[in-house]
Amino acid sequence: MESIKYEHLQETLYYEVMENGLHVYLLPKPGFQKTYATFATKYGSVDNHFRVEGQEEVKVPDGIAHFLEHKMFEEPTGDIFATFASNGASANAFTSFDQTVYLFSATEHINENIQTLINFVQNPYFTDQNVDKEKGIIGQEINMYSDNPDWRVYFGLIEAMYQKHPVHIDIAGTVESISGITKETLYNCYHSFYHPSNMLLFVVGGVDPEEVMELVRRNQAEKSFESQGQIERLFEDEPEQVGEARREAKLAVSLPKCLFGFKETEVGFTGEELLRRDMATQLMMDLLFGSSTPLFQKLYDEDLISDSFGFEYNSSPQYAFSAIGGDTKDPDLLLARIREEVDAIVAKGFEASDFERARKKKIGGYLRMLNSPENIAHEFTRQQFRGGDFFNMLPVYESLTLEEVNDRLKKHIRWDQLAVSLVVSP
Repeated sequence: MESIKYEHLQETLYYEVMENGLHVYLLPKPGFQKTYATFATKYGSVDNHFRVEGQEEVKVPDGIAHFLEHKMFEEPTGDIFATFASNGASANAFTSFDQTVYLFSATEHINENIQTLINFVQNPYFTDQNVDKEKGIIGQEINMYSDNPDWRVYFGLIEAMYQKHPVHIDIAGTVESISGITKETLYNCYHSFYHPSNMLLFVVGGVDPEEVMELVRRNQAEKSFESQGQIERLFEDEPEQVGEARREAKLAVSLPKCLFGFKETEVGFTGEELLRRDMATQLMMDLLFGSSTPLFQKLYDEDLISDSFGFEYNSSPQYAFSAIGGDTKDPDLLLARIREEVDAIVAKGFEASDFERARKKKIGGYLRMLNSPENIAHEFTRQQFRGGDFFNMLPVYESLTLEEVNDRLKKHIRWDQLAVSLVVSP
């Protein structure tokens, strides 16, 4: 077991790579009552076309990563949630574009819960019957989300932006696509992506690193996994331009929902380069659209936005885009006013004093995050899978410059890369 000391944060991270390739990271937090653990695979909804080294190319149904996550909780002996509950733990899981994460939080029986977490994820149980049953359950979930205005406006934006990349496909797939899932395809995806060499275990809280690492060593030594080569993820070339400038859906809403965003033309960043661009872009968007900005206040005073107005930046080595907006009484007027105001800001750039204030706010938010085991676990895992380092975020914030953020402003706010998604009443 090795350790990395982050003196500037007064944190020590312990890590070890097991013989089967599993990466294990432990972050002890003396005095913390709660322990939070995540067992994650670098496998998400976009990974529907791939080739494992030495094997044939595979194309699987959309939504299979999410379907597989659901099925992992079913054991021959019953539901694994009951096992966690009996040891005082709350368990859950989620699938995103790029990863699937299984997790628990608990204040007692930590070792037992870690064993349960590892064992159930490494013990798949799929039958024809339970797979067919799950199709109905997930089909209902898909239909439920199709009636959710916030979900529809968000995915409508991604669908408008992306033409080829599977990021534009709903994480759960469609009722039609999941109908093609079989236990054989589930096992194929499981053995391809749930190999220990493609997974990461992270435990944060009031734990003894030596004790937990020895527990994981013993657990993995009792199991055998065939060695596996690299996974090649196959994507069609994505055109630079957006697919549609505007997309509209009709649902019963009291006010129209309007999301707009910009599709990045430069992709392929990884590791620290990707981390730095992300952080510069998020800081830029905070300066542009944050609730304390003059632009936000103007739009609020004009009754064009409400407290629902927000923004995010989503990226990976293959895609990157922003999403901005909320409820508005007049989407076209809102977009016109934003374009007018943003063009003026882009022309002159941000003020140094505003930049410093926003940067300090980001640093404060990051330091507060270090008191949240959940936030640490999820952000750490996300950055590791992207080749970055969660604990390097503070030095990046401290080294960001006004010139860098103004450059991001000019490069990201490109009206020829704008897409708009609306949900309006019929």
